Amino acid sequence: MINKLVIDTLKPLGVPVGFQKYSGQESTYITFHEYLQTGEEFEEDEEAFTGHYLQVDIWSKTDYTTLGGNVKTLLISAGLKRLDEADFYEPDTGLYHKGLKFYFLESKEV
Repeated sequence: MINKLVIDTLKPLGVPVGFQKYSGQESTYITFHEYLQTGEEFEEDEEAFTGHYLQVDIWSKTDYTTLGGNVKTLLISAGLKRLDEADFYEPDTGLYHKGLKFYFLESKEV
C-alpha cells in the first residue's frame, strides 16, 4: 500500500521513481525505501495503527532544488509528514543526492 501511494503521488513529477533502486538511463531520478515499519497503537491486543518510516532519495547531476520542493509538497498533500532531510554529494558517481525522511500512519481495520 505505501509503495503504491509514493509512486502514484510522485508520478506527476515526470521523473522516474523506483522502489529501492533505479536501473534506467535518466540522470535525475527518485528512489525510496521503508527503513522502519512498526505498530504504533494497539486495540484489544491487535495492531490498530502502523507507522511507516520512509526515505525518499533524489539523485541528480544538476540542481534538484525545485524537484525537492515538489516532492515534499506532493507527499505532504498525500498525508505524509516530513521528518528531516539532508543533502549529499556522491563522489563515486558524481551525483548530487537529497535524502528526505517521511512518516505515514496507516489505520488498520481491527
